Amino acid sequence: MDILHSNRPADVSGLDAVPLPSTNAQAAQTLVARCPVAAQTPLLQAEAIAVEAGVAEVWVKDERGRMGLGSFKALGAAYVIACDKERGDHRGRTYVTASAGNHGMSVAAGAQAFGAASVVYIAQSVPESFAARLAEQGAEVIREGATYEDSMAAAQAAADLNGWALLSDSSWHGYVERPHRLMEGYLVLMAEAIAQMPSPPTHIFLQAGVGGLAGACAALARQAWGDAPTIIVVEPTVAAALHGSVKAGKPIESQGPVSEMGRLDCKMPSLIALKGLARDADAFALISEAEGQAGAGAAMVAGLGSSTSGAAGIAALLALSDGQKETLDISARSVVLTVLSEGPAA
Repeated sequence: MDILHSNRPADVSGLDAVPLPSTNAQAAQTLVARCPVAAQTPLLQAEAIAVEAGVAEVWVKDERGRMGLGSFKALGAAYVIACDKERGDHRGRTYVTASAGNHGMSVAAGAQAFGAASVVYIAQSVPESFAARLAEQGAEVIREGATYEDSMAAAQAAADLNGWALLSDSSWHGYVERPHRLMEGYLVLMAEAIAQMPSPPTHIFLQAGVGGLAGACAALARQAWGDAPTIIVVEPTVAAALHGSVKAGKPIESQGPVSEMGRLDCKMPSLIALKGLARDADAFALISEAEGQAGAGAAMVAGLGSSTSGAAGIAALLALSDGQKETLDISARSVVLTVLSEGPAA
């Protein structure tokens, strides 16, 4: 495992016009609470993981049951569509997106719940079982390209051509309003975790694809706990979007083959997340495919069945060498917070 340590804030250029992540958790909590299937997800103490990692406690925010969609992503796109409904802007609208996983489910479910339409572009590598689940939620599913970035380019072109509302979980120059609001929805899970933790954690491991979950959670963690926790962002070695951009000092596209950690296999970072994590994260860790698989296996044995993407934070904790633990000040006294972001891959 490769770890890039950051002296906060990291110097990343080209982000002056990009907003920092929201920390207005109350706005998201108030709106999400109106959803009939909204309910707090549990924070679990994983004693077996703590023993294996050699730390005092490991706490796992379990998002596998979130709003019946099986992932934290239920809090994102559906929240944006709910905000549009509050303003009466959703009627007759078609929302279009690209998805490497559960974001598309949130777009489809949110659109269906509020009487809008949805179109989801997916790459050729996305399993057919996931395409079927999207269709069950009422989405029109279109395969385009070999990678998430290819399908996102197709979704953006379709939005421009048809006058559809592009609802991406990433952000780039000229496209920040909807993803900024989407990340605000993710604050709900972190606000719950902050209230559920018996004491502040010493370390937080946050997996990242484009970085929306990590960026939102890190921003609220800093607001609640200040500089105390060490925050580690976890990505696949072959999709080092945030790690590579922080190292380069500017947003760059990662190069690499397709990762089995498919939900995290994003080669370009969300600029909002990158700006936030450059300020808030202490380290950026890259885990190999084998380390991701080992982490998911350990989580399953501990009764926390998940995909390699969903258990990537746990995987990084377990993959640390003694020297890396020492550098991160992880010891037998450490209290670690992780997010189990989804259930087993369908």
